[in-house]
Amino acid sequence: MTTSHQEEFALLARAAEGDHDAFTRVMKTHEDRIFAVCMRMLADREAALDVTQETFITAFRKAHQFKGNSAVGTWLYRIAVNNCYDHLRRNKRKPADSLPEHFDQADPFATEAVEASAHRKEIEEALASLPKEYRAAVILADMEGMSLPEVAQALGVPVGTVKSRLFRGRRMLAERLGEPNG
Repeated sequence: MTTSHQEEFALLARAAEGDHDAFTRVMKTHEDRIFAVCMRMLADREAALDVTQETFITAFRKAHQFKGNSAVGTWLYRIAVNNCYDHLRRNKRKPADSLPEHFDQADPFATEAVEASAHRKEIEEALASLPKEYRAAVILADMEGMSLPEVAQALGVPVGTVKSRLFRGRRMLAERLGEPNG
């Protein structure tokens, strides 16, 4: 389902007035990507499902606060990332379980699917070991394909901070994965 920013803004305005069908349309447009971000941030399917649900409950309750200064998706990413941070703070532990094999596609940079799956667990563990701020920036920019200004809006920080977090996060990933001069 493709919906323009103006259409989504109008749907969110209707949701703020109590139109559940309008909010359902917004949710269906973004739920898969929001879940993917939560899954990558938390590396725990049940927690990711819970945080995704919390994200949409929060968005519905705060729909009246959305001013349209960003895309609805960017606003939802910000809520999701903040909810992930809250979840990580509450649980004070790093996720240890890897993602299920069927969850994500093979590494697009690997020459063979077998090679990609061989490195999958190592990559997941390295990503999970990053400080949450760096992990969020790397996930949104490198895995979700968001632009630097979009990531900045989603995280509520300046673009320069995003650049710094990406640089440091990528460098830490390279070090943890044993790549020279990351």
